Amino acid sequence: MINNQKITIPGIKGKKVNQQPITMLTAYDYPSAQLVDKAGVDIILVGDSLAMTVMGYPTTVSVTMDEMIHHCKMVARGTEHAFLIGDMPFMSYQTSRTDAIRNAGRFLKEGGMEAVKLEGGEVVIDAVKAIVDSGISLMGHIGLTPQSVTQLGGYRVQGKTADSAQRLIEDAIKLQDAGCFAIVLEAIPASVAEIITANSSIPTIGIGAGNKCDGQVLVFHDLLGQYQHPTPKFVKQYANLNKSITDAVKQYCRDVQQRKFPSAEHSFKMSNKELQNLKNERKVIIILNILFLSSTLFGQEHEDVLYMFGCLMWDRRFLLSLSYQIVHL
Repeated sequence: MINNQKITIPGIKGKKVNQQPITMLTAYDYPSAQLVDKAGVDIILVGDSLAMTVMGYPTTVSVTMDEMIHHCKMVARGTEHAFLIGDMPFMSYQTSRTDAIRNAGRFLKEGGMEAVKLEGGEVVIDAVKAIVDSGISLMGHIGLTPQSVTQLGGYRVQGKTADSAQRLIEDAIKLQDAGCFAIVLEAIPASVAEIITANSSIPTIGIGAGNKCDGQVLVFHDLLGQYQHPTPKFVKQYANLNKSITDAVKQYCRDVQQRKFPSAEHSFKMSNKELQNLKNERKVIIILNILFLSSTLFGQEHEDVLYMFGCLMWDRRFLLSLSYQIVHL
């Protein structure tokens, strides 16, 4: 169903209460935000995944605060209805409470976001409380946390053992108690996500966490088949734009090389009368240049020679004006 009204946090929480699945998708610029918003997505996340999908980095850790803010501004300008969340990049909230508050505030003040998201459970509770206490809405993120991929030993499913699953459940409760309005559950067993969702009073947004979460999120480029690297198991591609775009560019190159583009329908026309006038003027200019050269060679006065030619070939006033400009360059 297409959104006709602005999505808010009460509305997002209300969907959980009413068991209406929440839709969330990333966007990184003005045109992608317009497309996602027009399609009726509830939440747009300006994810730090742009480090990989847009900027070409191997992981998400390289993107900076300034780069995130830059993309947030574009997305904000392209969004009317969806709720906007900015992803806090690596080391923007781990260093101190002060840094966490300042950087979270930049997403709202400079980036035009309405909330922020950060990764981690118990270890980031202090930062979560500081941000929420400062009046900034915050979404949590547990399970596979890409900013910690090195510590996790790669992009691996989390919570597969009873002990690790219990830690995730406890982290979710702590994030809820610290003031998060929602939590992303990434790459965890569906059964664990179902337990967390059932025991949480705030919405859970799954990505690789089964269909029992209160909502789902995917990366824009993954959903559209626009990311050239292998996609995770949990991604469903709803289109293959990578192939479509490549085929379109190849066809463009062929058309240009074969002079099929631009055709008459993609070109502009001049009236036949104006075209003939242009050709006549060009002839006069060429002859004037010849006369100018010859007058220089024979030592004659430039103005006299050009005037004589004008009497024969062209309008006197036009030719005198044009010849004067040429002679006095």
